[in-house]
Amino acid sequence: MMNMNFEAMLCKLSVGWIVGLSVGSAVLLGLLITFLCLVPLRLWFRAVVSGAYVPMSKLIGMKMRKVDVNKIVLTYITARKAGLTLSIDELETHYMANGDVERVVKALISAHSANMDLSVQTAKAIDLAGRDVYQAVRTSVVPKIIETPVVSAMAKDGIELKVKAKVTVISNMHMQIFGAGEETIIARVGEGVVTTVGSAASHKIVLENPDLISSTVLNKGLDTGTAYEIVSIDIADIDVGRNIGAELEIANAEADKRIAQAKAEERKCMAIATENEMKAKVQEMKAMVVQAEAEVPKALAKALNSGKMSAMDYYNMKNVQADTAMRKALSGEGDDKSSNDFAGSTANKPRSNFKI
Repeated sequence: MMNMNFEAMLCKLSVGWIVGLSVGSAVLLGLLITFLCLVPLRLWFRAVVSGAYVPMSKLIGMKMRKVDVNKIVLTYITARKAGLTLSIDELETHYMANGDVERVVKALISAHSANMDLSVQTAKAIDLAGRDVYQAVRTSVVPKIIETPVVSAMAKDGIELKVKAKVTVISNMHMQIFGAGEETIIARVGEGVVTTVGSAASHKIVLENPDLISSTVLNKGLDTGTAYEIVSIDIADIDVGRNIGAELEIANAEADKRIAQAKAEERKCMAIATENEMKAKVQEMKAMVVQAEAEVPKALAKALNSGKMSAMDYYNMKNVQADTAMRKALSGEGDDKSSNDFAGSTANKPRSNFKI
């Protein structure tokens, strides 16, 4: 009986151990899988072998913060191999600020190789300002040539000159953050070209001495407040353009001509209006004369009726009028209308009038 109880206890203990061991194994397996997912062992081992040790806790923290661990660690290894005193935390901070860690490290390596004084903070600030810090370092070592567009300027003699210049610059690392860019350099050089050509008495002077433009522009200190230092300004090409002075004089003469024509047309219109007004007044006077002449028959009729004028007096008056019209017609003093009036009056005149 006791043997049976003992065997039952052993069976229960065996089952408990098996279940415990199974659960423990599952937990350990889960922890191992989680550890392998969180910790890039291969990358950690590579950093250790390269002499750029990175603590495991930092790798886990970067994984949890969703940082590109491969880019950070590989860039850190490159920086340490190049002899830079750079921490993994600085790279991670710059990456989380949306900076380009690879470009910053390349710029620092280039500056270190060229014995340039470029700190990590300055390089990070230049990169976060939106400038290519690696290109800026390269431009400090190898000068950059900025080619300006064709600048049109006019000399005092009215001739246009088209100038194209090449500006050789190097980077000013202290002004890369707040300094102006290439557009400002191009604009200032163009302004200097216009000033130099415009102050020349003749375009031939500029053609004979192109270095006059270079010296004048360089003396103006055009690189002040920019991210570059101007090394030299070379005139690449000068072309003679239009005779702008003559074109302006022609345009002014044409404008004066149009103004004179407009004034003459105005005077002509006023004269025509005055003439039409005079014609209207003449017609008005003629109408008044016709109206007055229309009163004559009435007065004659009234005089005949009242006995103040006899019939013979009337015919004598008509004869005098007819003779007068005839003399005017023969002497040419009268017009066609007077001749017609004379013909009509003689045609309408009674025969007895000619006998008197």
